[in-house]
Amino acid sequence: MNILVAIIWFTGLAFVFFGLNCFYSSFIINEFKRYGLPKYRRLTGWLQLLGAFGLLVGQYYSKLLLFAAAVGLFVLMLSGFIVRLKIKDNVIKSSPSFIFAVLNLLIAIKVYTNYLI
Repeated sequence: MNILVAIIWFTGLAFVFFGLNCFYSSFIINEFKRYGLPKYRRLTGWLQLLGAFGLLVGQYYSKLLLFAAAVGLFVLMLSGFIVRLKIKDNVIKSSPSFIFAVLNLLIAIKVYTNYLI
């Protein structure tokens, strides 16, 4: 297994977990209230699940789907990072969204350069 496949699997499975938690976790429900964005919690969960599906399925069946999912998750996580900065969360609380944004950007760049151009 090469490093790109490992990152795709890690990120995909993480977003299945994060996406499902948007629907059921009281911690996540309270976090979205703290962000001032409670009405976007379910949408975020669906987008995370769709992104996870796109990563996990796309790596085997469609590099374009894989690329689109990685770009979408990059934008979603960059937005999450910006929200964290805006509400003045510390580095520890802000770092997961930044790390996942970077991982998805790396996936998108690698897929684009290796398969789409």
